Amino acid sequence: MHAHSDTPDHDDAYDDFDDRPSKSQVKRDMHALLDLGKELIDLPVDRLKQLPLSERLYQEIREAQRITSHGGRRRQVHFVGKLMRDAPADEIRQQLHDWAKGSREQTAHMHRLETLRDRLLADDDALTGLLADHPGADIQRLRTLIREGRKEAAANAALTQGREPQRKHYRALFQELKGMIPAP
Repeated sequence: MHAHSDTPDHDDAYDDFDDRPSKSQVKRDMHALLDLGKELIDLPVDRLKQLPLSERLYQEIREAQRITSHGGRRRQVHFVGKLMRDAPADEIRQQLHDWAKGSREQTAHMHRLETLRDRLLADDDALTGLLADHPGADIQRLRTLIREGRKEAAANAALTQGREPQRKHYRALFQELKGMIPAP
């Protein structure tokens, strides 16, 4: 004789719970929102205004920026983290990512310009290459800035300790390149 069990199948009993996140996942999500809130508190006001924040969240972030006492700030940061539950976190993260990416690209562009400036000051052939890539460049201005930049570098090398080096033409050459070669 075969015994029948009237108890429901094990899998069926827990189907209702499968869609709920684990306590650990909920905790990780809350920490992620808290961290995102901290990032927002560190942003300047002009950037905050560009984000899809509710008026209340914006005001509480501004309040957190004003608080200087450690305990009060910590409580306000946690409150901002709590308000982040209702904020469009993915949109905010994407905007922060886009700003960071643009900042990295801008930094890389500035480094390329600095390297080009240093090559122009060190090697006459670098100017020939630059003019080939940018035929509309003001060759006289570039030659003058390079010549004066080299004079500055020679004078700076001869400086005794304690005197400030001159960098007027060095900076002017960089600005000329910056105006000539736009950021990507």
